[in-house]
Amino acid sequence: MYAAGTIVSLSKNRLMLFLANENLPAKSISLLRSSGYEVRSVKEEMPGISDILILNKAKELSAIILTFDKDYGEIIFRNEFVEPPPVVFFRFKGTTANYAAESLLSMIKSGLFELEGFFTVVEVDNIRQRKI
Repeated sequence: MYAAGTIVSLSKNRLMLFLANENLPAKSISLLRSSGYEVRSVKEEMPGISDILILNKAKELSAIILTFDKDYGEIIFRNEFVEPPPVVFFRFKGTTANYAAESLLSMIKSGLFELEGFFTVVEVDNIRQRKI
């Protein structure tokens, strides 16, 4: 059915695809890929594009944006971006380059969070979600 090691979103029974913003460390991208996730990288494929174009690309790909950039919340909620893609915004950069990936993998493993359809904010000791 799916390639070995491919991770499927249980709620929608589809492949989980991430779009890593330019500010996501390469080590986090590598860790996610080695854990079986498909990760497209803005830095590798389309460096320098605007946040709006990243939102549109994620929407086109049905991908979840991974970022340290707080501007996505403003674009989505204040500017009322139509049918935005899901976003995981890491407010804390962590002490290692793997921080974002480790946090995300822990969230997914816990089974307590649905990423699709949400703007997720990952803080040092808290995770908040807002329906989009």
